[in-house]
Amino acid sequence: MLDLNSLSLAELYTHFARTGLVRRLIEIARDEDLGPAGGFGGAWGTLSGDVTGASCPFDGRERLALLRARSPGVACGLAVVPEILSLVSPGCRFAPSKRDGTEMRAGETIGEIVGPIRQVLAAERMILNLVGRLSGVSTRTRRFLSAMGGEFASTATRLYDTRKTTPGLRVLEKYAVRCGGGCCHRVGLFDAALIKDNHIAHLKLEDLPEFIRSAAEAARRQTGGLLSFVEVEVDSLAQLDAVMTLEPGVVDVVLLDNMGAEALTQAVAIRDRRGPRPELEASGGITLETIAQVARTGVDRISVGSLTHGSASIDVGLDLQP
Repeated sequence: MLDLNSLSLAELYTHFARTGLVRRLIEIARDEDLGPAGGFGGAWGTLSGDVTGASCPFDGRERLALLRARSPGVACGLAVVPEILSLVSPGCRFAPSKRDGTEMRAGETIGEIVGPIRQVLAAERMILNLVGRLSGVSTRTRRFLSAMGGEFASTATRLYDTRKTTPGLRVLEKYAVRCGGGCCHRVGLFDAALIKDNHIAHLKLEDLPEFIRSAAEAARRQTGGLLSFVEVEVDSLAQLDAVMTLEPGVVDVVLLDNMGAEALTQAVAIRDRRGPRPELEASGGITLETIAQVARTGVDRISVGSLTHGSASIDVGLDLQP
């Protein structure tokens, strides 16, 4: 069982890159910008490549381009740039001036690209789109952590992402959350079991514990010990009471969905009467304005979908030098 949150940022990026998902994303970005080799066909025929760059009478000299932050934020995506260049512009070299996860100021140079001008320009928009998008996610994550309040910086309350990610960008957006100081929740449906409201909507309350026990045992058996965790979503204290009748270890985490601060505080008290497990996760409608109040209830985890789906890209630019 791999704990993604125990990995360094470099190790996490390497792990995600090895899945092949990052390369596939870059290949799609390349094809939608430059067209595939041989073209798309149809009305576009065999058109492909950077028509503008190929038409300009550039000399053959290598040029320096500075990757700059136009607005402040938390840098993310610099680890992806070498892979973009290797697939799109193999004659270019990249030297980062910042590390993913570090603060960047408006106007600050965060990396340098050297190579033939046509190759630099061919990769420009792909680099800016990804670095801008991922830096937006890492910056928003850092803001949520700050909004939790300084007194919680050293507590066990942790901030998690969700699966509410941009299609095709999930592993990179989860990497961006880690760069912002947050934690990765499950990557997908394959690496953890999360029994949600729609899984149990047909059940009577008294049937809930046995259903969960059966599902948890089956999930662990099917995955051969590789499952990250078993989690159950509840939306009432009555459901939590039912889950808490299960013996320790059946459920690792209980997600408390859309509960107010008073109900969350009561939920923590219910759990604490038995011990420190399962962990309690607050989720649903949590904002920058409310996250500190949620953290004060004593929950172990807070998951926020808007870390990814609510993020705006950070403005970054690529400036060719004379």
